[in-house]
Amino acid sequence: MTAPPPSALDLSAFIRPGDGVVWGQACSEPLTLIEAFVEQRARYPGATAFMGVNYSGTVKAEHADHLKLLSYCGAGHNRKLADAGALDICPFPYSQLGGLIRSRKLKADVVLVQVSPPNARGEYSLGISVEYLGAAIETARVVIAEVNDQVPWTHTEPLLTAKDFAHVVHSSRPLVPLPYGAPGEVELAIGRNAAQFIADGSVLEFGLGSLPDAILAALGDRRDLGIHSGLLCDGVARLMQSGAITNAHKSIDRGVTVGGVLFGTKLLFDFARNNKAISLRSTDYTHSPATLGRIDKFVALNSAVEVDLTGQVNAEIAGGSYVGAVGGALDFIRAANASPGGASLICLPASIGTKLSRIVDKLSGPVATPRSEAGLFVTEHGVADLRGVPLSERPAKMIAIAHPAFREALTEKWGQSRLK
Repeated sequence: MTAPPPSALDLSAFIRPGDGVVWGQACSEPLTLIEAFVEQRARYPGATAFMGVNYSGTVKAEHADHLKLLSYCGAGHNRKLADAGALDICPFPYSQLGGLIRSRKLKADVVLVQVSPPNARGEYSLGISVEYLGAAIETARVVIAEVNDQVPWTHTEPLLTAKDFAHVVHSSRPLVPLPYGAPGEVELAIGRNAAQFIADGSVLEFGLGSLPDAILAALGDRRDLGIHSGLLCDGVARLMQSGAITNAHKSIDRGVTVGGVLFGTKLLFDFARNNKAISLRSTDYTHSPATLGRIDKFVALNSAVEVDLTGQVNAEIAGGSYVGAVGGALDFIRAANASPGGASLICLPASIGTKLSRIVDKLSGPVATPRSEAGLFVTEHGVADLRGVPLSERPAKMIAIAHPAFREALTEKWGQSRLK
């Protein structure tokens, strides 16, 4: 089956000027619908498009001539859009997205979804992503579906039926691929350093990038790990297949891996197909403080653009470009810090080669995670445990895990400021 050309669907029959349009992100981007949306943009001037992670690059800066482009993040091609001044960033915590959509502070008049073919009961699965789409589908005036026969039927909440759709197009297209490959030696070293803080029975959360797979690769000898995360990656499928992840002792959702979106490859998509041990749910559930507060031994594994010597985290801006997000990290970090037996780990390479340290005396972007939530910081050079550590003692611990080429300069800057 081939996808219909964008011109075959007149979206102006459904989208009005000034409407807010929302669609799935990353591997769940409904490419046929997005292509038609941007090609026909002059028919609904002033429409707003809220995008998540943009790996396909379908939306380009020139499309801002008739559209207002919004995103919660700078990941993927969003960085280029933001650098060009075509993308406005919404620095909202992930846990608030559902509420913002329902209150119409974040408009979702029209939702474009990529779904699997229906099962025998006529139920369509959202396949790769639920997240904030759940709230958007509830409140939208119009839902348009791209039924892609390469999307796996997965256990999503909600499931949809034909009556939920104002219009349906059919396609057979490979899912948008991730832009990064297998983790390298630096990432694997970080994974080994992080693994020592992940005990049998821990419930894990992780963020974007190749680091989650690197950390999971170091956990093959663990038993009865659980998963409650915004995203699920290939490493989750591997450890579920090996028996290291069973979710057997989770304090909630026992026996089930819970996430919001699949960020992976065919390995993960095939494993998730019709797999009752994987459940994809809304951010209202995955990121809710009420939900997270019920999880014991919760270990949050997140990354950063840079961290300072006191434990403040910049997860948004690098080199003047918006590359990251507020996202859900702080939701999970606070939950992990409060969880009995839990821990928060911020994992990142110590530097970009020998040109730029990612452990700095002063952040170059906003504080996404305050030093009051500082837990464990992990690089390829070791671990700095800042839990219970006063400010005067933190810099020495952070400098010890910096790249050796930058330690002397960091020590000198610490001495000059004393970080009072």
